[in-house]
Formats: sequence, C-alpha cells, structure tokens
Amino acid sequence: MGYEPQPDFGTPAVREGAPVTLTIDGRAVTVPEGTSVMRAAAEVGGAIPKLCATDSVAAYGSCRMCLVEIEGQRGTPASCTTPVREGMVVQTQTPRLEKLRRGVMELYISDHPLDCLTCSANNDCELQDTAAQVGLRDVRYGYAGANHLEAQVDSSNPYFDFDPAKCIVCSRCVRACEEVQGTFALTIDGRGFGSKVSAGLASDSFLSSECVSCGACVAACPTATLNEKAVKAIGKPERAVITTCAYCGVGCTFRAEMRGQQLVRMVPWKDGKANRGHSCVKGRFAWGYAHHADRITKPMIREAITDPWREVSWDEAIRFTAARLTAIKAKHGARALGGITSSRCTNEETLLVQKLVRGGFGSNNVDTCARVCHSPTGYGLAKTFGTSAGTQDFDSVEHTDVVLIIGANPTDGHPVFASRLKKRLRQGARLIVIDPRRIDMVRSPHVQADYHLPLQPGTNVAVLTALAHVIVTEGLADEAFVRERCDWDEYQDWARFVSDPRHAPETLEPVTRVPAADLRGAARLFATGGNGAIYYGLGVTEHSQGSSTVLAIANLAMATGNIGRPGVGVNPLRGQNNVQGACDMGSFPHELAGYRHISDGATRAQFEAEWGTPIDPEPGLRIPNMLDAAVEGTFKALYIQGEDILQSDPNTHHVAAGLAAMDCVIVHDLFLNETANYAHVFLPGSTFLEKTGTFTNAERRVQMVRRVMDPANGYEDWEVTQLLAKAMRLGWSYTHASQIMDEIARLTPSFAGISHARLEAEGGLQWPVNDSAPQGSPVMHVDGFVRGKGKFVVTEYIPTDERTGPRYPLLLTTGRILSQYNVGAQTRRTANAVWHEEDLLEIHPLDAENRGLQSGDWVRLASRAGETTLRALVTDRVAPGVVYTTFHHPDTQANVVTTENSDWATNCPEYKVTAVQVSASNGPSDWQRDYAAQARRSRRIEAAE
Repeated sequence: MGYEPQPDFGTPAVREGAPVTLTIDGRAVTVPEGTSVMRAAAEVGGAIPKLCATDSVAAYGSCRMCLVEIEGQRGTPASCTTPVREGMVVQTQTPRLEKLRRGVMELYISDHPLDCLTCSANNDCELQDTAAQVGLRDVRYGYAGANHLEAQVDSSNPYFDFDPAKCIVCSRCVRACEEVQGTFALTIDGRGFGSKVSAGLASDSFLSSECVSCGACVAACPTATLNEKAVKAIGKPERAVITTCAYCGVGCTFRAEMRGQQLVRMVPWKDGKANRGHSCVKGRFAWGYAHHADRITKPMIREAITDPWREVSWDEAIRFTAARLTAIKAKHGARALGGITSSRCTNEETLLVQKLVRGGFGSNNVDTCARVCHSPTGYGLAKTFGTSAGTQDFDSVEHTDVVLIIGANPTDGHPVFASRLKKRLRQGARLIVIDPRRIDMVRSPHVQADYHLPLQPGTNVAVLTALAHVIVTEGLADEAFVRERCDWDEYQDWARFVSDPRHAPETLEPVTRVPAADLRGAARLFATGGNGAIYYGLGVTEHSQGSSTVLAIANLAMATGNIGRPGVGVNPLRGQNNVQGACDMGSFPHELAGYRHISDGATRAQFEAEWGTPIDPEPGLRIPNMLDAAVEGTFKALYIQGEDILQSDPNTHHVAAGLAAMDCVIVHDLFLNETANYAHVFLPGSTFLEKTGTFTNAERRVQMVRRVMDPANGYEDWEVTQLLAKAMRLGWSYTHASQIMDEIARLTPSFAGISHARLEAEGGLQWPVNDSAPQGSPVMHVDGFVRGKGKFVVTEYIPTDERTGPRYPLLLTTGRILSQYNVGAQTRRTANAVWHEEDLLEIHPLDAENRGLQSGDWVRLASRAGETTLRALVTDRVAPGVVYTTFHHPDTQANVVTTENSDWATNCPEYKVTAVQVSASNGPSDWQRDYAAQARRSRRIEAAE
C-alpha cells in the first residue's frame, strides 16, 4: 500500500446506542446515540478542522477549531464535545465559522516556529494541514511579542525528541498518557500563557520521568513537538505495510512505515484487534536489532566447536549440514537426532521444523520453548475444558467486574493489555493480585488492588485451594452453573476436598504467609463481585505444581460460573509472540498439530498421507531428555531454530554439557547467541520484518505477518528449513508461506477455515475456525465445554522439593522487565538498554541489612546448582526471605543457579522457586570470567579470503 495517514475521526467510536439521524451540511447521517457531531461528520466524509481532538482519547474541546453552527441553538459549539440529537441540522462551513477559525489559527501560528520547510513533520503535520484547511494567509498579530520559541529541546529519550517550542498545548499527549497508556507521566504545568507540557518534576527530562516510552504521546501529537528521531534522520515514509509485532503474546498490529527498504517507524494500527491502536516501547521503537552490526547474514560452519567459524555459501552450508545429519542417522539411528522449534517464528516455519524432524530425521524428538513456559496451560485447560488455550479475547476485559491476576506482571510482560486492564480498573472494576512481589498492578497511578496476597513462592496451589475453601464453605459457589455445565459428581468430590478444615485460610497461613483475613476477603470478592476474570502467567506455570495450579484456576472459574461469556474466563498471558502457535503446530514430542497424540493411528495416518513418509508412533524426547541422552552418548544432533537454550533453560552447566557432547548442533538464528558457542553450523535467520506468515497470540488470534523488506540473509526462515529438507531428499516444493498454511488447515481441525487469503480479507481470526465456528471463536465454551461437561480435578498441595535451609535460606524467583524481552538477544541490541543495562537482584531491606548490602553492591548468588554475581537493588517490592532477578543478560546467566526441578506433568522447569544464598562479592565470579572467555573464543570468525 502507499503512504496515507490513518484516518482520524476526532472522537472515539460509540459501539452501542440507539440510532440517531441528523443532517450535516445537507447530508443525512445515522450514527449511534452518544456519537459526537465531529465523528458523525467524519463518517460521511466531512472534515471539520481540529487540533485538540483525536479519536484515541475523549473529547476535550479546548482548541476552538471545530466550531459548528446548529439550527435552533445559540453560539458556535465545539463539535467534538457536542453529542448528536435526532433531527439535528448542522452547518460546518459558514462565513462566521471561517472567520472564527482563522482568528484562532492566527494565535497558534503567532507563537510557532516558521520552519515548515526544514521541519521533520513537513507535510505530515496537523497544524500545517489545519492552517491550510481554514485558509490562513497571514498573521495580523506579528511575531514580535512574548513567545516560547526559545524553549530547549529535550532529546533525552533515545527514540523521540520533545521540542516545546512547537507545542500548541492541546493536551493530546497528556490525555493519551492518561487515557490510553494509564501511566499519568505527563501533565500541563502552569496556567494561561505559561502553560506547558511537563514530564514529571521540573528537574525531570522525558528519560528520567515515569514515562514508559510507549509512544502514545508521539502518536497523539499533532505537530513536530514529539517526533521520532528516525523520522528526522530518514524522512517522511512513502509506503506502509500492516504487520504483527514479534515481541510478547499480545500480538499488536502495526503499520511498518517505509522509505525504500528502510523502516522509518512502527505505528500502532488503529484497527488492530488485539492492541486497538496502542503499543509499548518494544513494539513501537525496539526494532533496530534487525540492522545491528552483530547480526550474522552469511552461513558459517566449523568442524569442531573449538575452531573459528568459517563463512561459506548457502549451498556449502546446507550440503555440510545434511551430510552430517545423514551420517549420524546412519550410524546412530533416527532417535539420535532432534529439533527445537521457536515461539518467535511463524506458524508456518514451526510446522516445517517439526515436519523435518518427524519426516526427515525420523524421530519425534521435537520440543519448544513453549513447553518451558506454558505447557502446564495446555495440560490443565485441556483436561478441565477440552482445549489447550485461553477462553477469551482481550476485548472481554471491558466487561469484567473483578480481575484476579496470579503469577503475572502485565505492565512489564504484556504492557498493551495492561493499559486496557488499568483503564477498566479506573472505570470501577475490582482487583486481586496474587504475587510474591508488589508488582505495579498492586499500586500505580489511579490503580489500587483491593487485595494483594503476597504468597510464599511455590504455594500457588495452597492459596487457590484456600480461596475455593471459602467459596464452597460459605455457600458462594454458582451451583446452578455447575449442575448445568459440569460433572456434578466430580464437583461434589472436589467440594468435599476443598471444604476440609486443613484447607482453611487460617490453617494454611503458615504455609502461604498470606493473612487469612485477606484471603477470605479476596475469595468473597471474586465469588460475589460480578463477572470475574482470571489472568495468569509464568508465575503459575513455571513451578513443580504448575499443572496443578492451572487445574486449580480452572476449578475456581467453573465453581463461580465465570466461563462462557464476555468479561470472565481463564486467560493465560503468553510470554512470546507465538507461544500459542508453537503449541498449536505440534512442537511437542508426544503431539502432532492440533494437540493430537502421536500414538493415535488415525492421526498418524492423516499426516503420513499428507507428508508421504512414515511417522514413529513412540513419543520422542523433551529438551532435558535430549541433553541427558547426549551426555550419555546416545543423542548426537540437534537443529535449533530461533531459541537460545543455553541462556533460557535451567541449569546452565547441564545444558552446556549436553550441547558439548553432540556431534552436530545447528543454530538457526539472527545472532551468534549463547547456544551458538557449542554449534557446528550457523544458519542466519530472518526477522519478522523480512518474512510472510502468521503468529497466534494469547487470545488464539491468528494474524498475518507481512514482509516489509528483503531478507538480509537472502531467505525467509521457512525457505532455509526447506533447503535442508531438500538436501535430505525430502520432496518439499513450497513456493510461498500461504501453501504451508493451507497444509496446516488440512491437518489441524481448529485451523480448518483459516488461509492467508481469508486473513488478508478479514483480518485476524480466533481459532477454532471451522464449520462449527466459521467466523472464529472470540469467547470459548459459550454453550458448553469442548470436552462436554467441565471437569473438576482435585489438586492436593505438594510442597516443592526445593527447600530453604541454613546453607540456602532465601528463595529466588525470576521474571521480566518492560524494556527487555526474553533472553534479550533483540532488545539488548537496541536503545532499550538505556533502561536496563544489566540484571539486578532485588532484595528486601532486612535481608540486605543482615548481609551488609546496599543498592549497587556486587553480590554472590549461589544455589545447589551453581552461582553467579550481579548487583543488588534493595527494595521492599519483595518480601523478606525472597529475592528476585531477571534473565535478560548473558553476562549474568541467571539460569546457572536454577535447578532441574520441573512440573510433574509436563517437565516445565521450576524457574520460580530456587533456594539460594546471597552474600557480598567483589565482582564477576571466576565462572563468569571463564564463560566470557570461552564465548569470545567460540565467536571467532575467519577472515574471508
């Protein structure tokens, strides 16, 4: 598509309301009751001048440009704040209005720089357009009076500048920060002529303020006051392509605005069904990694991991790789080979990797990082509801009355959804937070949790059982819903279990460390407060009882009748952009696409007929089992697409030992990541900007990813996998990613109605999309559960094997921070590093005082598995006895201290509970120095001849 700005209707749409018909400039228009006159005019092609109005925030009525005349009404009201009435007759263009508008515009221009030709917003500026629209030709007031033209530019933010000299004080940025983002970082300081936009205190810059760089203010600004530095450097875009963000599981839709092959900016698309025109700092600005100097764009090979890398042609790299894999298979058998799919890659690419493993390697040794984070979700929700995914769309939160967040930190991990959630809370919804840390959702501007239950890490099941105890014993369960929708006998068994006095909040308080009175209050609120929605994240799944916790969440939702309609449900917040899709596509060693077990003969027959190759009926190995087998000498080769298991998986020492024992490790990625230290082949990957395909977000929405520039490596990732398949004599012949989606639709019942052509025409669709749900399924289990009757499962609390003691008296839990993503391979190579340049260890003041520690001190973090060092941050966000860190930086290698304890049902690692000791340190450990030296040696690249 060419470059056209997104249409702006001036005020937000009214979704529901009785139809109202009025006449605007002689044209009849019918709109919902509550719609503004401005928006009604825009919907029939009118263009009332405006400066303070934009359709992302509520009407304000301050600029006085949108004045209209209304028959029978005195004065000239602002069209943005005037609602339509039946039979209203409106004039938007009269001599009187023309004179008033030009007079107002003269005042604006008299205090505005006249540098349009050299301004970065030239021909992309609403002030410039509006001046032309009202016919301004001169300024009678002159430019010699008091003005703001000498105001200094604030360039502190790495992505955009704030030039107060160009500010017209329309307050759009302030309102966007409040209404859209919910951070309240900006304000209007002063009064009258002295009014100005301020980011926090007078001493604050944008960088030092509470601004989270979401870009809402930049998108709202009608002038060049807030403008991206990339626009200044490159120029105005000349075309735009709609695509999907490749960061978290929210699945925001963006306009990639291009100039030639250069990306100028990523602008959130107003029609994005997941983000509704909003964004976060990562999706909006952190795309520079695509052209970072560290990116590898040529294939490389080496005989041994101690050798330097040697750049080769694609042909040589593929021949070398195929020969090694073929030789290993011939000598050691098919089960000595395996692969790992990526939650960062598309559905199409993921399907092909597991197809290569099953059909080419001949084993089911395929796994994914999705198992390492959300496999308990698949297990628990499939068992209770019949599907391995969340139940709602994101719009559902607008109908929620009580929100229960457990083990999730939406403001950091899923910030765009968090903004929508905070907006609903400001409208009056109630909030319960179950988390060991005091996350931002507990207390932030205009948001205050009704209950924060700061549980002891590892006691999720105990807390949820105690909540259920209160609900059942106090007669608060929705038994009518249960009788109609669930297995009544199983419910009664479960009710007897949770009613046992040993599950009372008072009995469990010494275990959970949650005050019994708070727990009882939270239970009553959730059961009686109206529509109740549960949102959870990795703080639920990454435990030894992760699957049990998901089952307990499902039990709680069913017992209170909070399933099957807008505003309720069980909602896993997926950590990466295509975690859901990686699961859907059959990335597990025991399941094919669509969550069908590998042992089912009919399922295998369908795939064998499609692929023309036999499939092993025995489940394969998970990643930990592959590593164990490698150390034992029976697993020899691994193809890893888009994952860095050496940094992301638990027990770094064991991962390194397993990789080092293999004969052929193939890393297919953008950068020489930590895992590549042990690789024999490096196949350069393509970014989301360089490929076509689909991602499936946390709400099951399948959305198009569109190629906006040519791949720097020459191939999209699915094409690289196909090159390897062809070299291994598989008869693949795809010419476009759409053909792979067609294959997915043939093989996966929930995707049966999905195709690229349909997604292009209709936008994202939420699976299942099939004959039973041809338009998709925004809300699941509306008339009944997929499995038939909802299944209650008794979830006994079993303490983790990871216990504290004299040697390791503290519990470590881990998580993410807003500015960084996963192992940081992408975000560390952007300006986001200015906010988080190293991992820090949060420690409570009491624990810090006992150890003589202060913020900024180097500390030794040791567990039964290993040790590392990092700097301390003393804070009461964590409780005494609990410490917390992130895992974004390889210099820290936080997972060197995490253990191999895992979920009982899925082997999902127990990242969230590790017994540790913290003590003072002089700096990086010997192990860290040795690791850094080994990494430098491993990344040597021979100079090209």
